[in-house]
Amino acid sequence: MTLPIAAPADLRIDIGRLLGRIAELGEVGRIDGPNGEWGNARLALTDTDRAGRELVVGWMKDLGLTVSIDAIGNVFATRAGSDPTAPPVMTGSHIDTVRTGGRYDGNLGVLAGLEVAEVLEQQGVITERPFVVAFFTDEEGARFPPDMLGSLVFAGGLPLEVALDAVALDDGARLGDERGVVT
Repeated sequence: MTLPIAAPADLRIDIGRLLGRIAELGEVGRIDGPNGEWGNARLALTDTDRAGRELVVGWMKDLGLTVSIDAIGNVFATRAGSDPTAPPVMTGSHIDTVRTGGRYDGNLGVLAGLEVAEVLEQQGVITERPFVVAFFTDEEGARFPPDMLGSLVFAGGLPLEVALDAVALDDGARLGDERGVVT
């Protein structure tokens, strides 16, 4: 049995780095609103979603995480643990948005997970379990119904074949034909 290694007591995220990543991702599909407010439009499996995916997957790879993408386009970035057979600890959310989404919705869950992975790596913390940061495809459901489509497929609540046949609300595209945007 492997005993977990004690983590340094001063583990802290770098809020500036986290907010910087949120701002950089927020520029992808940025929409300006009244009074200087702004948000995002990155509908699932569009060119702006592809650009956001490429940016986030690039950060994942830069951190040395092992990136895998499942058949529906869900992305999983894994930081190995000392026991590769142990079930992983997973965090994340989504990076797609509704047509007038906020810059923190979903993104914060993914990018905060990346920040945790980066701090663990910088401090040399070895976890027993693998640590996975995930983002799921079409979680908002703003383009392809139903919402939470990617996580439904992942959890076994929706067959992959049914999800791939989902039709876009805006342009009638079939989800299975749009996966070319997946990084």
